[in-house]
Amino acid sequence: MQRSGKHRFRLARRSDLPAIVRLLADDDLGGTREIVSDPVDARYFAAIEADANQLLAVATDAADRVVGCLQLSFVPGLSRTGMWRGQIESVRVASDLRGSGLGSHFIEWAIAQCAERGCGLVQLTSDKTRGDAIRFYEKLGFVASHEGLKLNL
Repeated sequence: MQRSGKHRFRLARRSDLPAIVRLLADDDLGGTREIVSDPVDARYFAAIEADANQLLAVATDAADRVVGCLQLSFVPGLSRTGMWRGQIESVRVASDLRGSGLGSHFIEWAIAQCAERGCGLVQLTSDKTRGDAIRFYEKLGFVASHEGLKLNL
């Protein structure tokens, strides 16, 4: 666990899942992709929980309310002499806290986790329709150095 002002960052617990899924669903794209249900669909956490190279984290406020989430994947590489990479996914901050600095601190915390695991670089993707998110990552030093492609199955 680490603190940043009035927020702290920690590993997610199963009890955090309803709040995490609500955060994932709280935008135009997420609202079409996520399943907000009670109980939470077990597929959201089962594989992450079972894989030592996955880390699901939350940001919480002083009342321990989940106000942010992200997933880190630690990926072994073949190129760059087998360099490990940290992959950041599913970054969300509660809509009432966007622009507060919480997201910057949370990403900096995630980068530190990657460094502690021996990663030589950190990468992420953002949907091209999320212009604000892309500008946010660029302000943190991320560079659009590669073109990302996806194929839905």
